[in-house]
Amino acid sequence: MSAAIPERTARPRRSRTRSRTVNARPALVISTLKPHQYDLRPACASLICPDCETWVPITGIQTKAPKVVPHDTGRAGKDAAVRCRLGSNRLVTVDITVRKWQEHLEDGHAETGHRRKTTVLRKPKTAVALAVSQIAAQKQTPADDEPGDGRPLWLLREMKWASTESVVRDADTRRAQLPAGDAPLGAPPVPLTTLHPKRRAS
Repeated sequence: MSAAIPERTARPRRSRTRSRTVNARPALVISTLKPHQYDLRPACASLICPDCETWVPITGIQTKAPKVVPHDTGRAGKDAAVRCRLGSNRLVTVDITVRKWQEHLEDGHAETGHRRKTTVLRKPKTAVALAVSQIAAQKQTPADDEPGDGRPLWLLREMKWASTESVVRDADTRRAQLPAGDAPLGAPPVPLTTLHPKRRAS
């Protein structure tokens, strides 16, 4: 039984390579990239490869023929070893100075630093109109001063009336027993019998 072959991972990207191979594609012009997509400092000259979108060192940045070093498309030591055929060994035309690049980079930071987030004003949600049955149900619910324990409102009101009925009737009885002298002067007597008016004969 043959031993399993370990999967190769992307190799570290060295800043200097001895490869004399030159990519046949036209040279990559630095000014066509955005300032944050490349670094022109001699100690860490690099750029984002337009083909695989990974940071790649530029070898020979101070020579007449700088170029992108051979590189894999993934992260070194983590992703699979897939060589970027289109971007490796491609010549680079450095048509901008380090000072000009730094100015563009600082201007971009100043622009983005002063931007403010746009406040999104959301429309308030309108309440949905209640149905007639829902309005009737709200009217049947007990008020805040009437404790609701699940029983219908009419039953609670009848129970409350039963607890005060005797007091109310006693007050009505005492009110009817006022002496005759306390009646308002000049007031017509209140009829005690039911009146049945008759129609006038035509």
